[in-house]
Amino acid sequence: MELTWLGHASFKINVTGKIIYIDPYAGDYGEKADLILISHDHFDHFAQEKIKMIRNDQTKILASRSVASQLDGAKAMAPGEAEKDGWITVRAVAAYNTNKKFHPKDAGIGFMIEAENKKLYFAGDTDVIPEMDAMQVDIALLPVSGTYVMTAREAAEAVKKVKAKIAVPMHYNKIVGTEDDAQEFKELVEHQTKAQVIILKEG
Repeated sequence: MELTWLGHASFKINVTGKIIYIDPYAGDYGEKADLILISHDHFDHFAQEKIKMIRNDQTKILASRSVASQLDGAKAMAPGEAEKDGWITVRAVAAYNTNKKFHPKDAGIGFMIEAENKKLYFAGDTDVIPEMDAMQVDIALLPVSGTYVMTAREAAEAVKKVKAKIAVPMHYNKIVGTEDDAQEFKELVEHQTKAQVIILKEG
């Protein structure tokens, strides 16, 4: 499983030669997608011009209901639902704000990706939520910018809840948040837990 951070909350994942994009918005998109995952319909997670670049007739798209209603060929998912293929299982999980109004419950989702005997959790735009307590993951991709999502300190608490072995900060350096947030997250997590934090470079 090869993970590339394209910037903000956009990722490319190579799984056994299959290409997955998550929340296409930031970065360059040179390869066609086998699978596209879209957490919600805010512009910084759902860029239709990028999707046109990477999809073809064989591309599968799994998305929140808000996205699927705007994107032909996308399959809507709600928390608790799963899609299985021979090489991957994708589960939709809850993602929402608890103390702000930007991301209401059920408006968006996160994703649990199971492939190559690993569980990768893409949190989406969320705060720390009770649903995290039931998770146990190998890799967690967590927002750290604050304002619309978790702060770095809150994201460090999320690492404990999901029992991640590796944590990757995201959702900074574009609209809100800076590299300082990512660094604070790294220091907190590695001081408070046994998890390893990897701060990826864009691209």
